[in-house]
Amino acid sequence: MSEVPSRDGSVLVVVDVQNGFVREESAHVVPVIAGLVSRWQTAGGNVLFTRYINYPGSPFERLVRWSECMESPQIDIVDELQPYTEKAIVIDKRGYGLFADSAGAALVAKRGWRDIYVCGIATESCVLATALGAFEADLTPWLIEDASASHAGEHVHDAGVLVTRRFIGERQIIRVADIPGGLLTAPAECAM
Repeated sequence: MSEVPSRDGSVLVVVDVQNGFVREESAHVVPVIAGLVSRWQTAGGNVLFTRYINYPGSPFERLVRWSECMESPQIDIVDELQPYTEKAIVIDKRGYGLFADSAGAALVAKRGWRDIYVCGIATESCVLATALGAFEADLTPWLIEDASASHAGEHVHDAGVLVTRRFIGERQIIRVADIPGGLLTAPAECAM
């Protein structure tokens, strides 16, 4: 990364880490995300959780024949992340990505966020759509590969990373260790 993003101009977007999407194939990423969110919030950074809520007659139900995630407990953010939602924004969505609904795009614009760090579930769908939406909104997306997973397994996660790389650029695929230190460490106290 050539230019260090500002804390105020950056947001960590945690995509759909909900009970309905955490399965054996994706559960390993929950503690990674919890650790990342903890560090991000401790450093004073902005965190946004998305939550997908399906509805009767949705394209998912009509076309994909999928009618899950319509109510609690499936739509609930997993217990391990619940404590972090108190100091974050939680936005509900009805499509794949944060930018699928005008509310997500409006919130990002209002807050002035330019660097969009994306992690969560599922890499090949909602995570990819959020990163691509940021790219198409002329923002700078960063897919955090090791803080994302697919409930369909590692091979589908890898496919999602491959496609995202093609959409937003090779350099935009990072790992937690690649996040600029200034975003994960609290600012030094001013000496008096």
